[in-house]
Amino acid sequence: MWKLRQYLRPYLLTVAVVSGLVFLEVLATLRLPDLMSRIVDEGIARGNLGLIWRTGAVMLLVALAGVACSLVGSYLASRASGAFGRDLRLGVFSRVGEFAPRDFDQFGAASLITRTTNDVQQVQQMFHMSMRMAMRAPLMAVGGVLMVVRKDAQLALILLALIPIMAALVALTIARGVPLFKGLQEKLDRLNLVVREQLMGVRVIRAFNREGDEQARFSRANRDLTQTALKVSRLMITLMPLLGLLINLTNIVIIWFAARRIDAGLMQVGNLMAFLQYTMQTFMAVMMLSMIFVNLPRASASAQRLAEVLDTEPSIKDPLQPKQVEQARGVVCFDQVTFSYPGAEKPVLSEISFTARPGEVTAIIGGTGSGKSTILELLLRFHDPDSGRITLDGVDIRELSQRDLRARIGYVPQQAVLFSGTIESNIRHGKGEATDPEVREAARIAQALEFITEREAGFAGEVAQGGTNLSGGQKQRLSIARALVRRPQIYLLDDSFSALDYRTDARLRQELAQAAKEATVIVVAQRVSTIMHAQQILVLEAGRIVGQGTHEELLQECSVYQEIVASQFGKEAVS
Repeated sequence: MWKLRQYLRPYLLTVAVVSGLVFLEVLATLRLPDLMSRIVDEGIARGNLGLIWRTGAVMLLVALAGVACSLVGSYLASRASGAFGRDLRLGVFSRVGEFAPRDFDQFGAASLITRTTNDVQQVQQMFHMSMRMAMRAPLMAVGGVLMVVRKDAQLALILLALIPIMAALVALTIARGVPLFKGLQEKLDRLNLVVREQLMGVRVIRAFNREGDEQARFSRANRDLTQTALKVSRLMITLMPLLGLLINLTNIVIIWFAARRIDAGLMQVGNLMAFLQYTMQTFMAVMMLSMIFVNLPRASASAQRLAEVLDTEPSIKDPLQPKQVEQARGVVCFDQVTFSYPGAEKPVLSEISFTARPGEVTAIIGGTGSGKSTILELLLRFHDPDSGRITLDGVDIRELSQRDLRARIGYVPQQAVLFSGTIESNIRHGKGEATDPEVREAARIAQALEFITEREAGFAGEVAQGGTNLSGGQKQRLSIARALVRRPQIYLLDDSFSALDYRTDARLRQELAQAAKEATVIVVAQRVSTIMHAQQILVLEAGRIVGQGTHEELLQECSVYQEIVASQFGKEAVS
């Protein structure tokens, strides 16, 4: 958890200042009952009005000093804990942003959301409590005990006998609460997962009339979380009434014994009042400590979950001394590349070798699960190959920085991903400094300009989260425009024409050929018509290249390609 502790270091000075203020506040609080005892026993009992005024003035000054220390300390503690939570959330988010897909899958989206929000909040609250209550309570408890012993050592035995009982109750509560708190966070993960899946798949759920089943699934997760939360709450709320009962019983015993000592002339009324005040301060300190200990297990569980994220080193790292491509042309070469996903029985790609050159279109076609998209992900360095190498202009991409590599690539994923905002902001996501003419030109080439201008707001039109207010074809065209606006050296198009009609598909390919005529274009497609004019077509089957060449060459030599063509155009297209 050393990385988690790093986020605390900038606030150590604030913690020290707050500690000093808490110490002064506790001194002021402990001084007040003693002054009150002096007023009662020496001022009121003897009719010394001057002493009453002087001691009262001192009490007022001490109280004001304590209030001032409390206010300043609370302000500094709130600012420090808020900033700590902000930095910690940013740190967790930044670490997740560095994860490769396999690192991301290790936790899951729902769990990462919970860790970035709820877990950070739990740790932030504990940090705030530790600066105020965790420092104030021990000082107040020790100071209160010393003062009651100073006032009356015999009566203090009653208080000293009670403290171990209270400590045992708190320890028992903590021992039972730790596993419950950990389970509570895990069940919160589960509920978030169910909600996320249902919100993302709401159209499918309605289309198949599965609302009842999904509601039952949510109810189970919700009920499981509620039952665990109720167990925790019952455990926690039982502690406070028990402590309160012990405190009130102790006060009764103290007053009974004190009354007998006052009657015997061994104790004064003012001392009894001060003794009761110190006793209550000691009890309140113990109760504050119990509140800290009650919240500590949940904060500890959250801290461990955050540390798991922060301590996870990304599986894909930049080299210590990244190389630079001397002659940036965009030549991509796969040399005997083999890759398998973690836990897979066999490689998804085996001995893949090909070269994609600038000014050419390299197309990849094959059946579902043949590894087409994986080739693009390897080039983007979302994964590293098990063996073989991938080079860009003669340099192994593992020797380049990820930022430099991806800056040369315009990627259109298989599933069009859009972000909440405007049409313009989504296109500019590919190039933040793009000018308005560049954005418009990218939309024109992607065949998106027509539907954009038909909208009342044009490029300022709103895009809902995930692009749910756009059709599949519109989302694909905006994704293509986002890649085009970069003017990269390499275009990776992962089945990005599947939602387009044939007319739009043909027009887009024609415009794209002109816009990317000097770039390297790698296209993954299901339609033969999309890739039949490519200079190089790779045919994949079970992760291996079984055919490589032009459309005409493959029709003559590759049986797998012939089957694909026949399934789309009929057997007469093969003969």
